Formats: sequence, C-alpha cells, structure tokens
Amino acid sequence: MVRLITDTPQYTNDIAEEIRLFLGFVPITAEETPETQVVIETQLDRTQCAATARRLPDGEPICIPYAFDETDPLDQKRQEKRALKRAVYALMQRIRPTEMPWGSLTGIRPTKLLRELCERVGEQEAVRQFSEAFSVRVDKLRLAATINAVQKPILSSVQPNDVDVYVGIPYCKTRCLYCSFGAELAKKNAVEEYLPFLYRDIENGARLVHDGGYRVRAVYVGGGTPTVLSAEQLDELFLRFEAAYGGYGTECTVEAGRPDTITREKLEVLKTHGVERISINPQTMSDETLRRIGRAHTAQEIIDAFALARSMGFSSINMDLIAGLPGETVADMERTLAAVKELRPDNLTVHTLAIKRSSRLKERLEQYPLPAREDVETMIDMGFRAAKEIGLWPYYMYRQKYQNGNLENVGYAADGKLCVYNVDMMEETTSILAHGAGAMTKRVFAGQNRVERIPNPKDVPTYGAKLDLLDRQKRDLFLL
Repeated sequence: MVRLITDTPQYTNDIAEEIRLFLGFVPITAEETPETQVVIETQLDRTQCAATARRLPDGEPICIPYAFDETDPLDQKRQEKRALKRAVYALMQRIRPTEMPWGSLTGIRPTKLLRELCERVGEQEAVRQFSEAFSVRVDKLRLAATINAVQKPILSSVQPNDVDVYVGIPYCKTRCLYCSFGAELAKKNAVEEYLPFLYRDIENGARLVHDGGYRVRAVYVGGGTPTVLSAEQLDELFLRFEAAYGGYGTECTVEAGRPDTITREKLEVLKTHGVERISINPQTMSDETLRRIGRAHTAQEIIDAFALARSMGFSSINMDLIAGLPGETVADMERTLAAVKELRPDNLTVHTLAIKRSSRLKERLEQYPLPAREDVETMIDMGFRAAKEIGLWPYYMYRQKYQNGNLENVGYAADGKLCVYNVDMMEETTSILAHGAGAMTKRVFAGQNRVERIPNPKDVPTYGAKLDLLDRQKRDLFLL
C-alpha cells in the first residue's frame, strides 16, 4: 500500500502511473492505513516552476524545474505534469532501482511525442529530452526515431479532409485469459440483434462524410473477431458499407483474427469485395499455451488458415504474437518465431503482454506465473531479429499500461505492405469515424495539437438506443 500526499490532485493518476511502473498493481490512496508501507509526497511550486517529490518522513527531496509557453495554458499543464512524473520517477529509482526501457514515459504513443518535440524544439533538443530528461534507453530512442522516419511519407500524405473509417464487430468465439475488451461471445441471436444497429451507424456516418466533403482514406474492420460472422453476414456487411460509402479509400483491412473462424467461403466473400489485407493471429504457436489462454484452435489450424489465405491471393497477411504469455519461456518464443518465419507473413505485430484490470488473468495472477521481465525483453528482441530476417521493418508502435518490463508493441511490415490505418490511428494525424458498439470516433484538429473523442456505448442495446444521439454528436464535431 502506498500513501500519496499531493497538492495537485488533478495529476494523481499520472503520478500513480509512475509509482506503478516500479510497484505494479499496488493500491495507492490519500489516506493513512495499517497497510501503508510507503508514503510519497509531491509538491508543485508554480512561482519557481519546479516539481518536488520525496519519501516521508525524512527522505531527501528531488526537484525538477520546468518551463512552459506562457501563451498556451495547455502547455503549462503538460509541462507541470511531466515535471511531476519525472520527479516521482527519480524518487522511485531511489526507492527501488530498476532500469525502465522507456524511462519515465508512460504514454501510449512515444513516437508521437518524439515527432512533436522535434517539430517544437528541433531534433537535437528532442533527442536530448528523450535520453536525459525522460531517461529513455538509447535502443528505444533509436527505435522511435526509426519508426518516425518510416512514417514521414505516410503522415505527409494526409489531406485536411481525410478520414479513416473503423467498423467494429464486438464478438469472439471464446474469451482470452488476458482480454479486457468489451467483446461478447458470438451467440447467434446477439449478433443478429447487433448488425441492424451497425448498418444504421454506417449509413449515418456515410451521410456525414458526404455532407462535410470528407474523403475516406482507409477502412479497418476489427473486433472482437469479424470473421465470427457467417459468410452471408459478411457479404451483407460489405454490400451495405459499399452502398453507403462507395469505397474503401486506399485500403481495407479485416481482422480475420482467429483461424477457427476462417473458412474458404468467408475468404471468398472478402476477395469479392476487394479486401486484400487480413490478419491471422496466432499469439503463440504452442498448443499448450493456446489452451491455457482460452483459444479454441491449434497451431496447425493457424498454419492451415494461413496457407489457405495465401493460396487465394491475399496480398498482405498480418500475424500477431504476444511476448510474455503465462507459462511461456524463451524457448517457446523461439519455436513460435521459427514457425512464423516459415510462413513469411507480410506484416508481423509483436505485442508485450499487458495485465488488464478487468481481465481474468488479473483476477487469477497467482494461478498463472508470468515470465521474468528479462525473459520478456529477450522475447521482444527475438521478434525484432526474426522480423528482420524475413524482410520486415518496424513501422508503428504503441504502449499499454502494465506491460511486463515496461516494454512496447511493434508492428513490422515488408516494403509497400504497411497498414496506413495503423499509422494514422496511433499517430493521431487523421480523424477516425468509428462504427460499432464500443468504437471510438476521434476528430483530429490539425495544427492545434487537439483531439476530441466520442465513444460509442459498449452495451449493444444502449448503443442501438443512442444511435440518433451519437449521429448528432458526430455531426456537431465534424460539421460545425
């Protein structure tokens, strides 16, 4: 138990994120309790522009100065928060010395931060801040810089009236041990109730795009697992989307996801509608691990589904892996990567396992021993090398809370095969119009460093009941 005393309660969650980098899911409270083991105090002196953190009762304070653009109130809040986080990070390093690959950074998008710093203060100062101020390790700084360079032509191609479109199918065949998404099990009646709501949402969005003079740049059909739909349902979904929007822009990606939901008939539907990009996601090639995490397929089914899709001519196939799954070893990761290299996907995404608060894994951690953080970092490095061996290069990256070892998720792609939607979504340079229960619409205001969001309800009946309200909210956001 940690007691946090702060004169900036509005930044409590940000301070807590730094503490949990070192202490995991430790409870953090403002009150003294019999279970309190550590007491941390933070203070913000706005007169001197300095943030201070210390361990009570008698710890030496750590002071971090900061500066901000006095004409920009948002920048003041940003710099205050960063100074407090850096002070707490330095204090936690003193309390529990541990190397963090990304230093004090806890945000989802380090590449976006580096790019914006380069634009604001120049490349040299941005690199200095990443390595010195934020304590980011050199290899991670190099990774972020490499990805930024790859993304430049994609981001520079964004036009002011561009939007990406997301279509969500929040259903899966089974629920994975580590999952916290709002996806439900794919029961026939539930899916049939959901689809008419989704079609209305799509039609509303297409009218908005037309009325606002927007242009569709990329489309992504995700989930859940979209291929839990029958071939007939998939066909109707794409027919309705095409009738409403008229096309997919530069690309359409479908998360076929689990191999046990993939059939020749469904893949033929996707090909008929011009889909060239799909994902077939093993997570691991260990049958034992697949059973442990709640997947209803085998490694051989992954191989068979991949071979089927390749034989049908899909030009870009992605595979997702997760480093650090319960019970897995470095040897397991080596075997998984050997199998992936045999298949030679066009894209490979290597995730680090994140412990989600609402997942079954979080509730039963004592039953599922996780690999040591050093082993997970070895697995991530192995993924980088394996991708390079088959001609894939990092092109996008993001991070999540409570990832083992404070690591990252990286997407790799062959030349000409990267996913535009992934870059747009992670770098927040293109607005996204999102359809489906639990989907998130984002309006990006170019040049203002501002993003506004409208979340769709996760509960399907609530989502359906609020479609007209959501349409009005989106029209206000995009058209006014």
